[in-house]
Amino acid sequence: MTRRPALLLAAAPAFLVALALSAAPFRASAETAVAVPPPTVDETAPAAGQETAVLAGGCFWGIQAVYQHVKGVTNAVSGYAGGAQKDALYQIVGSGTTGHAESVKVTFDPKQISYGRILQIYFSVAHNPTELNYQGPDHGPQYRSEIFPQSEAQAKIAKAYIAQLDAAHVFKRPIVTKTGTMKQAFYPAEGYHQDYATLHPSQPYIVYNDAPKVANLKTMYPALWRDKPVLVAEAAKGE
Repeated sequence: MTRRPALLLAAAPAFLVALALSAAPFRASAETAVAVPPPTVDETAPAAGQETAVLAGGCFWGIQAVYQHVKGVTNAVSGYAGGAQKDALYQIVGSGTTGHAESVKVTFDPKQISYGRILQIYFSVAHNPTELNYQGPDHGPQYRSEIFPQSEAQAKIAKAYIAQLDAAHVFKRPIVTKTGTMKQAFYPAEGYHQDYATLHPSQPYIVYNDAPKVANLKTMYPALWRDKPVLVAEAAKGE
């Protein structure tokens, strides 16, 4: 399975970085945002307290970075979902045989942003939902597009939204996003993966693959944008 080149490029000499950035996998890796309509089926009344969404769609660094800039989000943690606890380790998940997908657990205030709007961002700027078992340069089932509903209401909203977008032919290809039941727990990833895009903004992988996603969020959803990201380290201090 292809592993993200950034782990190797981080310590590479400048001329090797430039050479790597000119390679075909990188040229095709930056995704283009797609404007999608809001969901016609969404939460009818804000729930009390916090709500969570668990989303997978490629490398968790970029998805985490996007939601950390969304108003109403109180935390976004990179991790693993879909497999067993014993396999929830980066080096093992990278084999593509664990059932896990790199995922992000998004905690949000439903009085400020609905679950449907969380999904609108997911489908439009966070990843490409028409790519099966890969996103950009990252290949394997651990990079699949999947929503892990945390309730029957979330499952209903997610499935209805996918049907809505497919019926409207928003994308050139059918959406391949899975909407399975959250049978396994979400397992936070290793500490060095948390807040990765913020801590390593100059890394080539982040610059080319993830920074554009954050920029697209600001451009397409200015009302939901916040300049200062909510980081895992800061959220932990507030608990």
